[in-house]
Amino acid sequence: MKYDVIVIGSGPGGYVSAIRCSQLGMKTMLVEKDKTLGGTCLNVGCIPTKTLLEMTSHVYDANKQFKKFGINIGDVTIDYPKMLSRKESVIQQNAKGISALLSKNGVDVKNGRAAFESAKAIKITEGEDQGESIEADRFILATGSEPASLPFARFDHQRILSSSDMLSLQEIPNTLTIIGAGVIGLEIATIFTRLGTKVEILEVADSVLPYFDGGLCKELLRSLKKLGLKFKFNCKVEEVTNLGQSVRVAAVDDKGNTVEIEADYCMSATGRKPYTKGLNLDTIGVEMNADGSVKVNETLRTSVESIYAIGDATGGLMLAHKASEEGIYLAEVFAGKDNKINYKAIPSVVYTSPETASVGYTEEELVEQNIPYKTGVCQNRSLGRAHTADKLDGFAKVLIDKTDHTLLGIHLVAPHASEMIGEAVIAYDQKLTADQLIHTSHAHPTFLEAVKEACQVAVEGRGIHVV
Repeated sequence: MKYDVIVIGSGPGGYVSAIRCSQLGMKTMLVEKDKTLGGTCLNVGCIPTKTLLEMTSHVYDANKQFKKFGINIGDVTIDYPKMLSRKESVIQQNAKGISALLSKNGVDVKNGRAAFESAKAIKITEGEDQGESIEADRFILATGSEPASLPFARFDHQRILSSSDMLSLQEIPNTLTIIGAGVIGLEIATIFTRLGTKVEILEVADSVLPYFDGGLCKELLRSLKKLGLKFKFNCKVEEVTNLGQSVRVAAVDDKGNTVEIEADYCMSATGRKPYTKGLNLDTIGVEMNADGSVKVNETLRTSVESIYAIGDATGGLMLAHKASEEGIYLAEVFAGKDNKINYKAIPSVVYTSPETASVGYTEEELVEQNIPYKTGVCQNRSLGRAHTADKLDGFAKVLIDKTDHTLLGIHLVAPHASEMIGEAVIAYDQKLTADQLIHTSHAHPTFLEAVKEACQVAVEGRGIHVV
């Protein structure tokens, strides 16, 4: 068999690129090693995490908010097995949806592990379609990533857990220690804190979300502490020990003091690493980076002319929507269309409580690069919508060019920030000015009004509702 394009991996980069290649007239095949389509994002990442976050938000509201609103429902009980069952149902529904989309768009799907025989051919070495050799003019590696473990905290999948393990844990722990205050750590912490688990997070840096805007991190941290999360910053973990019925984490703080925490479970959430196992990339001359990611140029092509790579496999920013954008970009470039990706305009979102979302430069980056800027902030408590919902924490922060007021960065801490960031992405990507957003009507009452107010503060040093 001979194809125009073979995509390896069915995550949000892989299946999207396969569909777009087929839509643009290319004979396309997708190869997936697992029996369920969707990759990490669907099966043990974005979708199950957000499903549990959505369900536990209702638990939290029932326990903490309803009485304020005059709603009395008595004691709230949690049917955790039913929660897990619904999570699995959502995964299966989405997997069936991906399968239907691939079929409708004429993409051939093969199950098994792909291994390169040459720069133009693969062999399926495992799975239902094991033994098949297939040729193609081009290949797209969309193999994703897997949780990275620490040398002193290897996953044993019993007491020392990965994020994937946590999403399938069959009980609600009484206590949980999390190593890492990044995106994954904070989202898992939010889920279990809402369920009543006492969660403590150890972070080697001095803040949550180390690569986000510093002002955003401080604003979020205040809310997370109100939620009940406990943190130890500047804390380096040195040993994690499975004690049988519990786990002990030993660390050292920045003053040299020993810190020991015992909990039911420990989750290590210190990042992810690219997954390229079994592809035989070394035998065909594909160059790799020191971190194990596939080395690509500005057009996402590897050192082998016929092979391209997208998403987590290339390292860097590991986001599902980034992988999708790269997959679509490659399909359109293959078809001769003009396309480009503005990586700075790809938003980052964390589904904490409240949510956070960012696009563009952080304030720290502007300082480091000596870019003159002005800042505008509008606290959510200035908004009528925040008071109606009794969700006063958070803010909108905008960074603008000091001279022409072009938007340089937008950072949100708010309920529904994941939806609000859409306006900010368009504004940033199209190089709009704060003045243009100020004179764009925003519906009232909404949380998005904070962006307009923050823009006015940045431009004039004052807003209509900001005091």
